[in-house]
Amino acid sequence: MLFSVRITNHQNKLMLNICDSSLLGKKIVDDKVTMNISKSYYCERFVEKKEAQNLLKKCSSINMVGKETVSLSVSLGIGSQQAIKEIDGIPFLLIFKM
Repeated sequence: MLFSVRITNHQNKLMLNICDSSLLGKKIVDDKVTMNISKSYYCERFVEKKEAQNLLKKCSSINMVGKETVSLSVSLGIGSQQAIKEIDGIPFLLIFKM
């Protein structure tokens, strides 16, 4: 499984956008929300699971989309099952570490 990632540095804090690579280029829609999972936002490069785990651990702000990505963050204790939201059956989660 590959993960698509984009890392930015904002005020000396690492911000990570990460998603299941299979979701790139898709638009997910429900009654109130539309999310474009664009390559320009989520894809600077592709990484394997081990590197994805390291990035999830070290980044301060994380925007994640996809079953594999969100499950990985929960298994690491970074994400919480109660905080997960879904759009069109696709889980997403935002994390802000203080």
